[in-house]
Amino acid sequence: MNGSRDERRLTGLHYKSRAPIEVRIDNGLITEIRPLPVQKAQELPYIAPGLTDLQVNGFQGIDFNRPGLSDADIEALVRALWAQGVTALCPTVITNDYERMRSALVAIHKACERSELVRQAVAGIHLEGPFISMEEGPVGAHPVEYVSAPDETLLQSFQEAAGGLIKLLTLSPEWSGAPAFIRQCVKKGLLVSIGHTAATSEQIQEAVQAGTTLSTHLGNATHQMLPRHPNYIWEQLAQDKLTASVIADGFHLPDSVLKIIFRVKRQKAILVSDSTVLAGMPPGAYESPVGGKVVLTEEGKLHIAGKPKVLAGSAQSLLWGVQHLLRQEIVPLPQAWDMASLYPNRLLKRPQKAGLQAGAPADLVLFRYNDPTLALLETYKAGECVWQG
Repeated sequence: MNGSRDERRLTGLHYKSRAPIEVRIDNGLITEIRPLPVQKAQELPYIAPGLTDLQVNGFQGIDFNRPGLSDADIEALVRALWAQGVTALCPTVITNDYERMRSALVAIHKACERSELVRQAVAGIHLEGPFISMEEGPVGAHPVEYVSAPDETLLQSFQEAAGGLIKLLTLSPEWSGAPAFIRQCVKKGLLVSIGHTAATSEQIQEAVQAGTTLSTHLGNATHQMLPRHPNYIWEQLAQDKLTASVIADGFHLPDSVLKIIFRVKRQKAILVSDSTVLAGMPPGAYESPVGGKVVLTEEGKLHIAGKPKVLAGSAQSLLWGVQHLLRQEIVPLPQAWDMASLYPNRLLKRPQKAGLQAGAPADLVLFRYNDPTLALLETYKAGECVWQG
């Protein structure tokens, strides 16, 4: 890297074409991308847009849903994700006591006001609940006593606590009045997603017609047994207007299911981590707010103690999901990376959707890639190097 503080130049292999390039940066933006002589290619790392995670409950011992969350906690979480190539995230607040939810939203909002570091990293808050299914299976780990029918007044109180930062809302359209509620949410600029649902095909169709555009961690938070057809997984796959988010950690969904989702949805498939407070922690036995006594295995799986087949959430980052897809040869590098970078930004209509192009924000990562092994080297936020391996 060379140049002044505001003018920088990064060299690397374009993550899609593998052609050697020089990326020129000024005032936090990519100003120009120039080709380099091919003979330099063997010396260069790959260069790609930073990752964007739409579903982060916590990471490395810090939980967005924990009472007493401080600015320092949130800054530490953001820094920890830089080491995973994640340059933007949606802090995710899940169903809970409503005052506790509001407290978490206030903490995130205040941290964004007081910390430039946090403000630049937060792409919006993801409110996952409380307007979800009450049925066992779809409700997942959300406490059913706080699940509610869609309520505009309650949502408005959450948005006020969040200082208007709620951008994504996960709900189940099985409730009476859900289509009208969805239309109001879309009118106010919210991205509405179907998740934790037991909805019928007709209810899903009505939700899509009302403006729903996303499925939250499709294939998870479901009943153990479903009818062959119709069912709410098939219906969401069939809806062309729905983008599908998936957890690709190798534990939440079989590789065969991932392949099917990606083949059906193509550019309307995105990766999320759905990481919990224990993500990024060493293997061992823990006491978790989700599941109580849990075990994080050497392989990276988080399960209920004594029940290795029962997951206790995700313990891996978005980068792990990308690497899983590459190790299993499910999709090639450009597609895996876009599902974790360009596509989520396109969904949120952020300028980062342009990716590695002149005019786009210089949120970038450099990494070594020896198929299928990927090793992160550096992370840049608005043109500044914020992490080095």
